Amino acid sequence: MDASTISAGALVRLQELVPSSPNFKQGASFRVIGKIQEYDLETAVAIIVDGDASSKVDTQYLNLNLRPGSLYQFIGELQIEPNNEGILKARVGRNVDGLDINLYHQTMQLVKQFQAEQADIRTF
Repeated sequence: MDASTISAGALVRLQELVPSSPNFKQGASFRVIGKIQEYDLETAVAIIVDGDASSKVDTQYLNLNLRPGSLYQFIGELQIEPNNEGILKARVGRNVDGLDINLYHQTMQLVKQFQAEQADIRTF
């Protein structure tokens, strides 16, 4: 990929952004969704949760009014800190309150399944 190309962000669940995951790569572009658990106004870092997983999101470049308890979607690049903890450097964010999160996760699985099938077809 050309260095000037901006990725749309691979669809992942927060459970997939852990050090043991193959997705856990410096600079990789991801699209995540989660409920704001905490937000530090001084550092502009939010902690989002999805089920039993959580992740930090750096929101310093966003012009958003983040509300704890609300559901947000972020697109950004993963930065791996020296302590091997990932933080998503968000370049896009939006409030998605009202989204049926269970239906979203089901749809995400179907999209990934379709993409895997398409990748298999192209290898022949």
